Amino acid sequence: MAQVFLEPANSTHRQYEALRAFFVEGVPGAEAAARFGYTPGSFRVLVHQFRQDPQRPFFVPPAKGPQAAPKTDPLRDQVIALRKQNLSIYDISRAVQKEGHRLSPVAVSVLLKAEGFARLPRRPDAQRPPGEHPTVAEVADVRQIDLSPRRIHTKFGGLFLFLPTLVSMDFPKVLQRLGLPGSRMIPAAHAIRSLLALKLFGNARHSHVMSAVLDEGLALFAGLNTTPKRSFLTEYSCRIDPDCHAKLMRRWFDAIGKLKLPRGKSFDLDFHTIPFHGEDAFVEKHYVSKRSRRQKGILAFLAQDADTRVFCYANSDLRKDRQNNEILEFVRFWKRRTGHLPEELIFDSKLTTYANLDELNRQKIRFITLRRRSRKMVQEIAAKPLSAWRRIELDGVSRVYKTPRILDEKIRLRGYSGPIRQLTITDLGHEQPTLLLTNQMTRSAAKLIGRYARRMIIENNIEDGIDFFHMDALSSAVAMKVNCDLQLTLMASSLYRLLALQIGNGYETAKSRHLFRDFVDATAQITITEDEIQVQFQKRAHNPLLLAANFDKTACVVPWLGKKRLRLIFG
Repeated sequence: MAQVFLEPANSTHRQYEALRAFFVEGVPGAEAAARFGYTPGSFRVLVHQFRQDPQRPFFVPPAKGPQAAPKTDPLRDQVIALRKQNLSIYDISRAVQKEGHRLSPVAVSVLLKAEGFARLPRRPDAQRPPGEHPTVAEVADVRQIDLSPRRIHTKFGGLFLFLPTLVSMDFPKVLQRLGLPGSRMIPAAHAIRSLLALKLFGNARHSHVMSAVLDEGLALFAGLNTTPKRSFLTEYSCRIDPDCHAKLMRRWFDAIGKLKLPRGKSFDLDFHTIPFHGEDAFVEKHYVSKRSRRQKGILAFLAQDADTRVFCYANSDLRKDRQNNEILEFVRFWKRRTGHLPEELIFDSKLTTYANLDELNRQKIRFITLRRRSRKMVQEIAAKPLSAWRRIELDGVSRVYKTPRILDEKIRLRGYSGPIRQLTITDLGHEQPTLLLTNQMTRSAAKLIGRYARRMIIENNIEDGIDFFHMDALSSAVAMKVNCDLQLTLMASSLYRLLALQIGNGYETAKSRHLFRDFVDATAQITITEDEIQVQFQKRAHNPLLLAANFDKTACVVPWLGKKRLRLIFG
């Protein structure tokens, strides 16, 4: 029994015994701290606090007489009677609330448990008491779409700004013979349009699809009577053959090219790790930049046009043993689709190897990349005489450090045949020097550094696209397959860039989130007539820009909407 007193069971008891040993028994502080598991410093703090408040209570005061539950006791018999009617704790709580009593479901649960009642088994809806329940939407079925004359109010009116582009590229033809799954109720093209609609409307996307399932405008965009539920969308992305995504990317690239979307000459390449939080043994660990650590994730390769900011290539089926060669896969993709090689590639130091840099140089593709710094290299750079350095001025770069010092030299690398140019840069606001590698031997150092200085801007643009199009939302209500989600991101990115080019007035370089806020996030009144679908937008400050871009003159025939003409009305 003595162990009950000598071995405290909780922190308050331990504090009491430690202080008693120190003040009553005269045990030294270090010994008392060691005996009761305190560090000397924390025990000194405990002693100090007790001296400041010697009246602090260590024991719970005894209860004064039998305790009662004033809320539950008067309602005990009523609660028991309601449970015998097969009502749940929530039903009982609502029932007593109607009589003016406040009794939470938790209090009902405690009372019933004390009376020996077990939890109710799950009941079918027929056995539940009448009350308010969520509205059940219709089953998505293309054969049930209602195109009779009527009016619809939708919060997804801005999606119809993308319809003329989808019609002009003949979107159903793009999806033909790809092997995409479909059914009589939801054909493949309608399923892809439903997913694309959620991707284009950044605020809703997958996590809130069920809140918008009754919006007829969202379903009308896809050509359905109602938007498919999240269970279908999740299952559909898992049913697509992985080979279909590469085919769709090629078809989409060609279709967008026919719409005169400008193609730049310089491309920014990067890896992005989409975090994975499951226990799949086949998922490898990759570096996650936003968390500055390595963790399980899906590695995606992204190529963005530096001029138009369009994601023009992506691949999420990457393993560590193949990630270094993905840059060459992009070069082959661009050559097959356009007939010529990309002129310039900008990327980070960890994207590929020196041997692949040599292959790029052999194909006469210009590149700029960072070089990883070792301790030995930093020491060698510090030993360089001041006379070897020269100061330059960066033009057109909005930054504080516009006059860095550089060391311009030609070096040789293992795996790279011939000399390569290395720029060592200091006074850029970093503690360590920055090393740039390039095969552009005659271009001025200021222009090379200025071009790579845009790298941070480009990375921010890539991050903006990933954030707006929710590529990292793997925990959303619709658990999308990554390769399907990535392809939808490419498609949505292209549509937003085409919309920006049509609007003009400085929006050519605007981020997708900016375009969404000013134009796409708009409610509308849809009027379906015998031969037209009229989408009338509410008055907004940016409508004159859409009028100036001739969106009000839209009169395209939409094949999946009964071949009715689409008209956009503003104001």
